[in-house]
Amino acid sequence: MTIANELAQRIVAMRYEDLPVDAVEWAKISAVDLIGCALASADEEAPKIVERLLSVNKSGGTSLIWGSDRRVSAMDAAEINGVAAHVLDYDDCGNSIAGHPTVTIFPAVLALGEQLGASGRDVLLAYITGFETVAHMGRVVHMHHYEKGWHPTSTLGVFGAAAGCARLLGLNADQTATALSIAVSMAAGVKANFGSMTKPLHAGQCTRHGAYAALLAREGFTANQGAFEHKQGYFELYNGAGNYDVSKIVAHWADPLDILKPGAGLKQYPCCAGTHSAIDAMLSLREKHALTPEKVASVESTTHARVLMHTDRATPRSILDAKFSVQYCIARALMHGDVAFGHFEGEAYRDADVQTVLARITARPHAHQPKGMEESFECVMKVTTTDGKTYTTRVDQPLRGPNNLVPPDRLEPKFRDCAARALRADAITPVYTAVRSLETMPDVRQLTDLMAGAIKNETKLLETA
Repeated sequence: MTIANELAQRIVAMRYEDLPVDAVEWAKISAVDLIGCALASADEEAPKIVERLLSVNKSGGTSLIWGSDRRVSAMDAAEINGVAAHVLDYDDCGNSIAGHPTVTIFPAVLALGEQLGASGRDVLLAYITGFETVAHMGRVVHMHHYEKGWHPTSTLGVFGAAAGCARLLGLNADQTATALSIAVSMAAGVKANFGSMTKPLHAGQCTRHGAYAALLAREGFTANQGAFEHKQGYFELYNGAGNYDVSKIVAHWADPLDILKPGAGLKQYPCCAGTHSAIDAMLSLREKHALTPEKVASVESTTHARVLMHTDRATPRSILDAKFSVQYCIARALMHGDVAFGHFEGEAYRDADVQTVLARITARPHAHQPKGMEESFECVMKVTTTDGKTYTTRVDQPLRGPNNLVPPDRLEPKFRDCAARALRADAITPVYTAVRSLETMPDVRQLTDLMAGAIKNETKLLETA
């Protein structure tokens, strides 16, 4: 039996009735968080560009572009919403894939669910199934895959999207194995493009391609179901001989479900997860010692090379680049006691005051190598003040999880802050409540109809101008 067949058997066996109550709860939490992140990006250029290109010579469709009242095809909606949900780098993270799990799956299964008239339970089951699939793929290939330079959100996420959409479509095991095997040829995304619009495009492309692979399989499209283990297949090409462990592909499947352990961590800052421990460290020192930029002579931040290779950006050259600059994020934390949306808008990265603080901040790697992704977030920070004092602190895990999960009671304030950028004030609570009760919905188009009617009038005018 091939790896695709092994996975497919478990995917088709997933049943909503077998899901733990806590798994459904965390699925809804992740859905709320992701939709909020997408709504917050209503005015971002990247998803607008993607929509313009995909919408040429097209008229309408079944699936909503979140933050608007426009509908397009399910695959187009999956891609546009995937880009939108990831462009601010505010969506959840998962250690099993060393990336962002929900953005790779949920936009695809909700968009396809609208096309099918699926229930909320159907969509939640599809999402949890995709989450479990992508997590098991991550266990096989990490950490070599991550360090090699692949962007796991996309190179692994496409399999989560394919699995979730296959489950939603009710494909049998043979069709599902084919969908996964088609997805092998659609896996793409390199970390060299972090700090640009292409990073969120990775998320959009894998949600689209996962749905596409499942739909192709339903129509009888063919693929080599040995595409994972083939000598020129996924594991050999993406990781290389000796750098993956296929024994983990279905080991402990749903025991427990990955969405429960280690789960998905909700971000508290709209920037790369690799900067969050350093932000938390600076915020802790700032509060404890009443630090201000004027009192600080130098800051030395020590993090692991695994994350520093894409966060060591002493002079960010764009707003998206600043989201991946640990130095910039530390500077904003010191200056403001927070790292917020406004620090990644317009020309904020060019601000003279932040440039002054940036010059005092250095970043270097730890001497030791972490074993797994959960150990990669350790930060040791030393601050030297202008009067010669030194203060040091250490943060092992940022307050975003997955091993240090943000309490769910922080979910609604984050959603409200994000949604206010696209939705009318009076509509935010109804949309939040609808997503939080998704399992009761007989047709997910009830949710997207509500979202479509909730957008601000000025947003409608802007898009039709």
